[in-house]
Amino acid sequence: MDAQLRALADGTRREILALAALGELSANQIAEHFPISRPAVSQHLKVLRDVGLLVVRSQGTQRLYRTDRSGLDALLRDLGSFWDERLLRLKLAAEAAEWQSVEN
Repeated sequence: MDAQLRALADGTRREILALAALGELSANQIAEHFPISRPAVSQHLKVLRDVGLLVVRSQGTQRLYRTDRSGLDALLRDLGSFWDERLLRLKLAAEAAEWQSVEN
C-alpha cells in the first residue's frame, strides 16, 4: 500500500489513472493530455504499472494502458481496513475516557 500511495502522491499520475479508468489508451493518447515530454509520461506509466495500478497490453506496435481493477480494489480494501482499525481504536479510547470520568 505504501508504494501505491507514494505513486498517487503525484498529481500527474492521478490524472493518468483517471484517464485510464475511462478506457484503454495508448501512451501517445495519454501524453496528449499533458504539457510534459513523452518520455516523462512513459516514466509515470511505468511507476503506475510497477505498483499494480495500471496494466498494459500490446496491440501491434502500440501499448495500451488501462487501470488494474484488482490493484485498485486491493488498495481500497487496505485503506478501508486502515480507517476501520483507527476508528475502532478512537471509539474504544473515547469510551474508556467516558467510563473513567463517570467513575471519578
